Amino acid sequence: MRTSTPTVLTLLSTSLLAIALAACQRDADPPAAPVEPAQPDATADVDAAADPFQCPADPGTAPSGELAATRIAAADGDGANGLYEGPVWTGDALYFSDFRFSEGFPSKIRRLTADGRLETAIDPSGSNGLALGRDGALVAATHDRKELSRYDLMDGSRMRIVGEYQGQPFNSPNDLAVSEDGTIWFTDPDFQRGDATGQERTRVYRVGTDGEVTVVDDSIANPNGIALSPSGDTLYVAGGGEQGVLRAYALVDGQAQAGHDLASTTVPDGLAVDCLGNVYLTEHTQRRVRVISPQGEQLATITVDANLTNATFGGPQRRTLYLTGAGAVWSIDLDVAGLPY
Repeated sequence: MRTSTPTVLTLLSTSLLAIALAACQRDADPPAAPVEPAQPDATADVDAAADPFQCPADPGTAPSGELAATRIAAADGDGANGLYEGPVWTGDALYFSDFRFSEGFPSKIRRLTADGRLETAIDPSGSNGLALGRDGALVAATHDRKELSRYDLMDGSRMRIVGEYQGQPFNSPNDLAVSEDGTIWFTDPDFQRGDATGQERTRVYRVGTDGEVTVVDDSIANPNGIALSPSGDTLYVAGGGEQGVLRAYALVDGQAQAGHDLASTTVPDGLAVDCLGNVYLTEHTQRRVRVISPQGEQLATITVDANLTNATFGGPQRRTLYLTGAGAVWSIDLDVAGLPY
C-alpha cells in the first residue's frame, strides 16, 4: 500500500544527503541544554575526514572468534530503570538516547566525549534510534510524538520529518537508516506505543525524498534494528522477538525487493555494519553481538556484562565499536573500520 504525506523540503545536508522533510515545525521552546556543533575529527583517515560516511580504501580485517567489550565507567547509569539506545558517532563524540521505563518513556540525548566526559546534549528528546545527517544534525526515531524528527545540534531545535501513515500516527518509531540520497528507512514496533493510537501492524517503512511513506515489510513482529550496507545496495532489518530473524533486502533503484532471512536470532535489537559489509547484530538478553557476513556466516561474537541494545563504529579512524545497553556503554577496538551509525 502507498500513501503520500504533506511535503515541505528542509535539507539535512548541503551535499549528497538531502532529506525532504514533511510538515516540518520548529519547536517554540528549544531543549534546555543545546550543545555546540561537533567539529570534524582532524585525526581521521583522509577519506573519512572528507566524508564521514565514506569507508577507507583499506577497511581492514573482520574480527573472528570470541571477544569481549569493555564497559566505559564514565557512562555507567541506572540499568534497572532505563536503557541507552541509538548510538551515533560524530566529530569526536558518541551521541546516544537515554530513556527511562517510567510513564511516557522520557528520553534525552547524551554525549560521551572522546576524553570521557558524559554530558546532556538535548533534553527532552523523546528519542530512541539516531542517525546522522551530513550537515551535523541528528535524525531520530522518536516515541514521544510517534514520528521521525530532526535535531539541530547547534541550537537544539527539533523539526518533524514525518509522523503518520494512511492518516494514522505510527506506533513507536525505533531505529532508522539514511541512504545517500536522503531516503529514510525505519522500523516501527509497539514497544513504547503508550496509548491506543497507532498502526494495526508493526512494520518497516520507507520515506522517500518527496515525503511519500511506503511499507517495506509488515511480516516481522516488532521489527527493531535497521542498517544499510556500505554501498547502499542492501537493507538489513532485525526483529521477531524471542525467535527472531536478520533479514536482508536488495535495493534496486531505491526500492526494497523481497527480503530473505540471513540468520535466525534470539531477541534481536540494533545493528551496525563494518566497511567489509559484515553485520553486527546485537542480541538483547543474550548480552552479545554476533558478527555475520553478507552471506550469513557467523564470524565472531562480542560479549558484554548487561542487556544490550545497539552498536555503532566511532573513534578517529572508525575502528572502535561502541555498544549501548542497560545503563552502560561498552567499547572494543577492532581491525576494521565501520559506519558511524
